[in-house]
Amino acid sequence: MPRRGAKKPDPKLDLSWHLLRVADLPVPCDGASLFAGGSDRPLELEVGSGKGLFLSTAAAARPERDFLGIEIAAGYARLSAARLARAGLRNARMIHGDAGILVRSLLPDRSLKAVHVYFPDPWWKARHRKRRVLSAPFLAQVGRVLAPEGRLHMWTDVEEYFRESLLLASATGCFAPPEDELPGMPRHDLDYRTHFERRTRLAGAPVWRAALVRSAAPPRVSRVLLPPLDPGAANPA
Repeated sequence: MPRRGAKKPDPKLDLSWHLLRVADLPVPCDGASLFAGGSDRPLELEVGSGKGLFLSTAAAARPERDFLGIEIAAGYARLSAARLARAGLRNARMIHGDAGILVRSLLPDRSLKAVHVYFPDPWWKARHRKRRVLSAPFLAQVGRVLAPEGRLHMWTDVEEYFRESLLLASATGCFAPPEDELPGMPRHDLDYRTHFERRTRLAGAPVWRAALVRSAAPPRVSRVLLPPLDPGAANPA
C-alpha cells in the first residue's frame, strides 16, 4: 500500500527542538549529546517514522528512555516532530535525513538499546533492490550500534523481504535466532505500532514480525567516518 501524503502541521507550532537534520547532528551522535538525561538513559531508534505514531506512543509509555526517529521524507519528518511537540515529549526527537548516514557514520558503537524498522518500502523492481533499508551493509552497522542484548524489531507485510532480511541479519554474525513478535488484539482504533500496521491489519493482510537479539559477538564493521566538509561548499537548505 502506498503512503498517503503528509498533512502540514500547524505553522505556529515550535519544532526547533523536536526536529533535527542529519547535516546538523553532533559527531558522534548519542544520548548524551541529544538529551538532557545523558548517556545513562537507554536510547532507541526508529527508522522510517512516517506519521510518528510509534515514536510518540513509545516515548509517552516509557519516559525513562530516550527515542530518536529518522525519516527521509521532509513532510513526514515535520509531521512526526509536530506530534512530539504537541504532546510535550522531551524524551523523543525527530531527524530528517538518510538513516544510512546516521547508522553508518554518526552513531557510536553499542549506543542503542533497540532499533525499530516497521514496514519499510520493499522497492519491488529488481533495479531498485539496492535501495532497500534492510540491506546487508545496513544490518551489519545495526549490529555495530546495538548494545549486547539490544533488539532489532523488523515488521513488514512482504514475506519475501522478511525472509531475505532474516538471512542477511544472520549473515552478520551479530544476532541470536529471531524471536516472533505477536502483538495482542488492539484495544482501540489507534492501538497499533504504526498507521501502516493499522491499515494492513484492518485490510486483513498478513504481517511478518521478528525481534533479533544482539549477541555478545564483536561487530564485523567499524563506523564509517564522513568526509570533511568542504568549507567552500554551499550550506544545504
